[in-house]
Amino acid sequence: MAQGLKDVVVITGLGGMGLAIARRLGSGRHLVLADYAQDLLDRVAETLRSEGHHLDTVRVDVADAQSVANLAQHAAGLGTLRAVIHTAGVSPVQASPERVVQVDVLGTAHVLDAFLPFVSPGTVAVCIASMAGTMVPLPPEIEHALAVTPTDALAQLPLLDPTTLDPGAAYSIAKRANQLRVQAASLPWGRQGGRVVSVSPGVISTPMGQAELQSAHGDTMRHMVQASGTGRLGTPDDIASAVEFLISPQASFITGTDLLVDGGVVAGLRYGGQGEKA
Repeated sequence: MAQGLKDVVVITGLGGMGLAIARRLGSGRHLVLADYAQDLLDRVAETLRSEGHHLDTVRVDVADAQSVANLAQHAAGLGTLRAVIHTAGVSPVQASPERVVQVDVLGTAHVLDAFLPFVSPGTVAVCIASMAGTMVPLPPEIEHALAVTPTDALAQLPLLDPTTLDPGAAYSIAKRANQLRVQAASLPWGRQGGRVVSVSPGVISTPMGQAELQSAHGDTMRHMVQASGTGRLGTPDDIASAVEFLISPQASFITGTDLLVDGGVVAGLRYGGQGEKA
């Protein structure tokens, strides 16, 4: 099949959400799958090819700006860049604070920077953040710095000093940074006809989510889910559905913002049973 004839969809990170999104968005498009783990990349590619999807694979370390730039160049050479879905990240049970900053903060900034030159009317980036970022109270001046500091200086911000953070704090701040970087990036992307949105999942039943549920904070997380409006874990398909909408023409007026897809956990934490007392 000739290259360049289909819209190109890039997906970084091939965990539960990345795979579900690839299946949802891949039909009739050219998928570019990117992950740090070559064995995972190979397994997912084999599965999706067997299901009829047309795809390329690129091993990428999103913490490395050149690695992400190479990914962007490769994807742009295949056709029209339709969407970039950035799901790659690490959780507090998987990584040190330093690695959380490198992957979850700098990784998102690198993706937004690297793909900007290839944005054309209709290109959409969706960055997966987390409900954890919604619950971090930060002063306005700190939020501004996280949003607009040039990527090569971002890790030098005092707030991101890994020696002062535990993994949980690093993760929450990183995910707030993702939401803020998306807001700022919507302006240069918009000047080229593109859009940028973040999605903040709640507790999703993926391998990463299950690892968190088995951690020391698992009981707290289960209580939050039980006290939410839906009372259930999210599924990878819940996130894929949100992403599918956000890259569609029906979402053409949505950019520079975050979509919280948490089953009502944040609302439950903020307001508890107050709504039931009226």
